[in-house]
Amino acid sequence: MAIRRLDHVALPVDDMAAMVAFYASLGFSVDDAHAPHLVSVCQGDMKLNLHDPRLWRAGSFDLRGPTALPGCGDLCLVWDGTEAELDALLSAASVDVIEGPVARVGGQDAGTATGISRYVRDPEHNLVEFIVYPDRP
Repeated sequence: MAIRRLDHVALPVDDMAAMVAFYASLGFSVDDAHAPHLVSVCQGDMKLNLHDPRLWRAGSFDLRGPTALPGCGDLCLVWDGTEAELDALLSAASVDVIEGPVARVGGQDAGTATGISRYVRDPEHNLVEFIVYPDRP
């Protein structure tokens, strides 16, 4: 047996509405079945669990990193389209690119594949990288 992939990431948030709106503008679906304490945003096989302050500030909730606070995330999302399509999405969502395009080595091909990345910040100031890998035959 082996670890196959990352399943989901949980992020503490202060402003749930802003975070949900941001990720929805990038094409994520929203699952609010566990609201108001937890809302999930999903894209394909990837899920981000957004923890409302009523959950992560509760002294009884300890299923999180003990020092995790809003803005602690550093995510890299693989973009499955062209750089131009990514730029169009970010522009349409009024998301400012803070760095890029820039060549970066990502996790694909056992951490040896180079892609072109753009970096943005979500409303809680988590760093969100979008990497575009070159087409493969």
